[in-house]
Amino acid sequence: MNTTEEVLDFVHHGHERYLPHLSIDCVIFGYHEHQLKILLIRHHQHDRWSLPGGYIGRHETLTEAANRILAEKTQLSNLFLEQFYVFGDSPTRMNRIETQQTHNTTYAKVGVTIGENHWLSERTLSIGYYALVDYLNVVVKPEYLVDEYCWWDASELPELEYDHNEIISKAFLTLRAQIYQQPVGYNLLPKKFTLPEIHALYESILDRQFDRRNFRKKLLALGMIRQLPEQRKIGPHRSPFLYEFDLEGYRRAVEDLSVRAF
Repeated sequence: MNTTEEVLDFVHHGHERYLPHLSIDCVIFGYHEHQLKILLIRHHQHDRWSLPGGYIGRHETLTEAANRILAEKTQLSNLFLEQFYVFGDSPTRMNRIETQQTHNTTYAKVGVTIGENHWLSERTLSIGYYALVDYLNVVVKPEYLVDEYCWWDASELPELEYDHNEIISKAFLTLRAQIYQQPVGYNLLPKKFTLPEIHALYESILDRQFDRRNFRKKLLALGMIRQLPEQRKIGPHRSPFLYEFDLEGYRRAVEDLSVRAF
């Protein structure tokens, strides 16, 4: 929604196109300068940040809606996308009055007051999805009711609106489990990467430290990555070799419980 007219149409007629009681919240992970990042937004006149999200179209599947919302936020398609939880029990999830007040703050920009019986004031359940994106390929499209976007370090997140800190915590638990089942790094790292980049990524996700020499030996022995003849010049006397994922090797490795020995 990028114009006043589009926002007003959503407020007055959105319930005809979207399911009023069900939304999607997206935890968008990126990786940059050895830091795991999460994309956050700040709505108009709100002090706290929140996760990007949106409503589910009446004729959309959940996956279709999640892909549409992510494409609108990042301008990317065919992303790694995983549904991980449904949120509705948290004491920090807003009640009807708080929902109404929050929407009135947001939609004051277009001169609209959300009444008690308005469809946006209804109790809403949220389906959590996490996405893995190439940080450098994300193009954030401005939105009329969003004042600011920002990539935050995953280890230094602020206190978020609603129950979004809880949603991110649950996404992290899922991501840590998936790192042994999916080529998570393949979706976060560039096609060709250095050993320090993948080493720092795994440490960031799993929140533990690995001996760099043993880490390299383990990944190569499992066939998860392969060393390339190319090198990246990053400074005087510093030209580390580049690596790439071997997806077939990765699939074989995750069938072997030894992969969990990281």
